[in-house]
Amino acid sequence: MKVKRFTLILIVGALWLVSAIAIGRFLVQKLPAQTFENKSINQTQKVVNEESVVIDVVKKVSPSVVSIAVENQQQFLNPFFNFGQSTEQQSGIGTGFVVSKDGLILTNKHVVSESGAKYTAIIRGSDDSERKLPIKKVNLDPFNDLALVQVDANDLSPVELGDSDHLQVGQSVIAIGNALGRFDNTVTTGVVSALGRAVSPIDPSTGVAERLDDLIQTDAAVNPGNSGGPLVNSAGQVIGVNTAVASAQNIAFAIKINVAKALISDFQSSGGKISRPFLGIRYTHIPKDTAILNDVVEGELVREVVSGSAADSAGVKVRDIVTEFDGQKLAGDTTLNQVIRNKKVGDTVKIRVFRDGNTLDFSATLGEAPSE
Repeated sequence: MKVKRFTLILIVGALWLVSAIAIGRFLVQKLPAQTFENKSINQTQKVVNEESVVIDVVKKVSPSVVSIAVENQQQFLNPFFNFGQSTEQQSGIGTGFVVSKDGLILTNKHVVSESGAKYTAIIRGSDDSERKLPIKKVNLDPFNDLALVQVDANDLSPVELGDSDHLQVGQSVIAIGNALGRFDNTVTTGVVSALGRAVSPIDPSTGVAERLDDLIQTDAAVNPGNSGGPLVNSAGQVIGVNTAVASAQNIAFAIKINVAKALISDFQSSGGKISRPFLGIRYTHIPKDTAILNDVVEGELVREVVSGSAADSAGVKVRDIVTEFDGQKLAGDTTLNQVIRNKKVGDTVKIRVFRDGNTLDFSATLGEAPSE
């Protein structure tokens, strides 16, 4: 009897042990699958959230983005007559965005810098309709690649301007613009790749390279048609103005929006004009290494002197190299553009130039920069 009871106990114990092992193995197999499933759900949710942010931003900002077109004279031969005829056609050249509902639009200076050209702002509605508004006035900022243009309207939707002083490298950005001058309201995404960049893009209207400082670098896909378009953060606030593209892929630059905000404030407080001191030269910066290779001095190489300007009256000539401006050496990161923006119209300044191996000093009274 005792043997049977002992045998029964052994059998029950063995069954319990086998059951415990089986249950353990089952749980071990199931738990990772459940964890993976939860991780997959979280990743899917993250992707959906990121897409929703971009979609919401685009819906918010797109009604304020405009394509800027220029009218070109097109010549064609009339087959029924022995002479040519001309017609006007519009072609897209850049982008801008509304900054006030009464028709003030911000863009790049190089987009609207052609003298005598007729420009049109085109706003595309959510129903794919087009609203064409002739640009009545162009105001150019001589210090930055920025311009404020005016159209006759009082019902536009202005963007929300952000704060570019607190940007972080790595934060998400969205670019909206007239890609290649043909595909309006094209949306691309990226991040802030770097801050405080300086580049010298060539102005296509003059062929002169103008130095731009303290730019935002981004990897959001940008092309020349996006010039003047908004660079936007995840809250739908404009934090930059797309302005230049590097020859390498995934490298583009934008002017910080706080620079543009100061311009807009000055423009509105001065009764609708941009008042800036004007020396009257176009120039290209010669860095130290280039100066050494060409046996010249570091400074600003004068490419053009505006007739009747302060520089012209003082005696500055083309091919002069401006080495000092009002006592400040134009070397390293110190450029003429940076120094002159701290002056006022009517200030008298000292100019030192290098010409044919000689150093010459001039005195000039700064005029007011033309804004159109």
